[in-house]
Amino acid sequence: MRSAEKTEQGSTAKALPKIPRSVWALGFVSLFMDISSEMIHALLPLYMVTVLGTSVVAVGFIEGIAEATASITKVFSGALSDRLGKRKLLTVLGYGLAALTKPVFPMASGLEWLTAARFVDRIGKGIRGAPRDALVADVTPPELRGAAFGLRQALDTVGAFLGPLLAIALMWLTASQFQTVFWVAVIPAFIAVYILVAFVREPEASPAARPLRSPLALDELVRLGPAYWRLIGLAMVFTLARFSEAFLLLRAQDMGLAPLWAPAVLVLMALAYSLSAYPAGALSDRVGRRGVLMFGLGLLAAADLLLALLPGWAGLALGVAAWGLHLGFTQGIFAALIADSAPANLRGTAFGLFNLLTGVALLVASVVAGLLWDGAGFQATFLVGAGFAGATLLGVMLLR
Repeated sequence: MRSAEKTEQGSTAKALPKIPRSVWALGFVSLFMDISSEMIHALLPLYMVTVLGTSVVAVGFIEGIAEATASITKVFSGALSDRLGKRKLLTVLGYGLAALTKPVFPMASGLEWLTAARFVDRIGKGIRGAPRDALVADVTPPELRGAAFGLRQALDTVGAFLGPLLAIALMWLTASQFQTVFWVAVIPAFIAVYILVAFVREPEASPAARPLRSPLALDELVRLGPAYWRLIGLAMVFTLARFSEAFLLLRAQDMGLAPLWAPAVLVLMALAYSLSAYPAGALSDRVGRRGVLMFGLGLLAAADLLLALLPGWAGLALGVAAWGLHLGFTQGIFAALIADSAPANLRGTAFGLFNLLTGVALLVASVVAGLLWDGAGFQATFLVGAGFAGATLLGVMLLR
């Protein structure tokens, strides 16, 4: 009897599909590159202002241009991956550029070199984003896409909160030697590129994924279909509700949180995000994407209401945790929905357009949030955000 049970359990285990090794590898690539990037980016504004004497306005301008460049690049890299019929090549190029810029940060003697390195780093991010997400979709069976995107997001977010923690620890151990911390950050960046080259395999192209001559041509964009464009519209309204996480830091600062502990806000948010992303994605494979996405939208509305209306540190902690959970229940789900709705040979373009348009919406949302904050106070910012989250939730309920 026991041997029969073991045989049955073994056959069941074999029957259960597993997340492909390439998806795990891409997740660890994201983890190590995020550790490297966040170790630098957590300290770079402070380094530019206190060591190099750069103005805060200049820091904001550099960051804004860098992020805008990344968003625009994603569209063209995604379309190029559809034209070539190859995803890994552009993914390696994007991560490789980011790794090559890392030694520039400790060696730079002036603002010009730092600006150039930051600019090239963001170009690398733009090049790799859409092809990487399309590659995840290409290697994953449809019934596992939610889990696959959730896993990659979870590992990416682990890197996002380990990086600042390592930066803080190294700054303490080295008596605030910025260059030393920046040199240590070079190591995980090159580990990421090695994992990508050695362990990620691109599948053979299927007949449905034949390369396209002009992926951004109007007739090809029309072929993305109404379901995709409805999803893009919903994602943009949703993004208007989830303005920059910088406003979570501002709320903590208003409550008197010391600057030393400010990173703890983002660490709490990232922890909630990383713990929820994979379970949410796997759940969407079982029960459908819509229900999980609706729950995530509800979490965002709850986070906004907690931050607006619940006073004290408990309100801040619960609001920040709910914000992180909403990311876990929405970001991977949106990626899986894009993969579900787009034709196989237009996935790169589909992800590129999604990243560009939601990036524009995030910029608009952050500007509006800042104006509301200055004009009517923090409560107005979070209450309007809750209103947009409710509107998106209604849209998901009404649209098929």
